[in-house]
Amino acid sequence: MAGSEKAIEDYLKQRNITKEKDVEQLYLANKGLDEVANLGRYKFLRTLWLNGNRLRRVNFLNNNFHISELHLQDNQLVEITGAVGHLSCLRVLMLQNNQLTKLEKVVREFQKMLTLHTLNLFNNPVAQEPDYRIFVVNSIPSIQLLDRQEVSKKERDTARQIYDQEQEKIRETVAFGRRSEGPPTIYYSSSDKVHRSTSDTTDYGNSFLRDNPPYETMEDAINARRRKKSVTIYTSFDWSKLPVYEQRRQSDKPFDSPEIITHVYR
Repeated sequence: MAGSEKAIEDYLKQRNITKEKDVEQLYLANKGLDEVANLGRYKFLRTLWLNGNRLRRVNFLNNNFHISELHLQDNQLVEITGAVGHLSCLRVLMLQNNQLTKLEKVVREFQKMLTLHTLNLFNNPVAQEPDYRIFVVNSIPSIQLLDRQEVSKKERDTARQIYDQEQEKIRETVAFGRRSEGPPTIYYSSSDKVHRSTSDTTDYGNSFLRDNPPYETMEDAINARRRKKSVTIYTSFDWSKLPVYEQRRQSDKPFDSPEIITHVYR
């Protein structure tokens, strides 16, 4: 603790800052610190550099709600649960080159950070977990730059397909409300179309329909054809038999693709 207090004192003295409310930045990188004194007195602190130290836990930011940029890379952090989740203004978070494990637990700490757009987690054990990048993209919708690589639209689409199955079931619905030409067996192909006689002008029919009888009026013929052609097809994927994302991540077994279900309405 004494080491961090001395480092803070020296930093503020170099910048002629005498009031705690005027402290918006603290540069404490590469000071050999293994502990840091509570920084709650600096209520307007926005940017904090603590990279390159020997920190194993973060327990000194309880009242620093205005922090928007936090550098904790190159430490020895083993967990961050309960440490930064309350920092709702955070936009940039550097955590690379630490010892963080249990991806779901780590990412859960970020889910209230609605403005977090830049995150580094590479060179941590969590970055080696299956579907690491897709899982993070799905869990933090605001993320734009992950591990120094821009998040692509393809990655967002893939994350939605894997983890947001209920919404994807709706999005993947195809042919809803589309008019169909009905079951193919009632139609003649162009090669075997029957040419009916047109000598009797009092009978009306549809030469495209197989075994279609003549009708007394044009209206009857039109209504008969409408009844046979008005078919609505609704096709969707059945996600109910697929495991949820936690089961997919924790199992080494392959899973089948969702079954396609087609409903036909007249």
